[in-house]
Amino acid sequence: MAVSSLARPVLRSPALRLASRRFESTAAGKAAEAARDAAGKATEYQAKAQQGLSRVTSAAGPAIAGAARGVTNALGKIGGRTGRLIAFVERRTPFVVYYSKVGLEMGKLVFQGQKMTPPSMATFQTYYRNLWRSVQTGSIFQAPQNFIQQVRNLGTAQLATGGVIFAECLGFFTVGEMIGRFKLVGYHGEVSQHH
Repeated sequence: MAVSSLARPVLRSPALRLASRRFESTAAGKAAEAARDAAGKATEYQAKAQQGLSRVTSAAGPAIAGAARGVTNALGKIGGRTGRLIAFVERRTPFVVYYSKVGLEMGKLVFQGQKMTPPSMATFQTYYRNLWRSVQTGSIFQAPQNFIQQVRNLGTAQLATGGVIFAECLGFFTVGEMIGRFKLVGYHGEVSQHH
């Protein structure tokens, strides 16, 4: 008891409290300084990595473009049907790439707007594994009676949903035709000659 009663006043002394505060502040300061140094080094390494990546990209870009030009020149020298097919594909490639990107972005907007989520990979694998198995065994084509029975068992809600989807598709097709023709009725055509 005597030792503990003597230690209490020492622990409560203002000098000891001040020393512990100084130690805490220096330890916290050192930790903050070490964190700042680490963040600075990380930023520096990231800048160096970005610089190296831009150098590689700038060096590889002309090499890839030159190789593509060489392949294009070699394919351009091919004549006949194959040459015409290659020229056709080369002319259509930019349009296909552009419209596929547009379609992808539209799909993303629709998915986000309808709050849809794509099925999991396991669902895809199960569905296509079963489809492939039925194609291999030929059971997909052997059961027209099952298909007819399924059509007969459709409910009014399913028929109404199908009708709405059909009307939407028909409407989009019709509007697309109007935009393509630049008028509501008929196509631009040759004036027929009367005899």
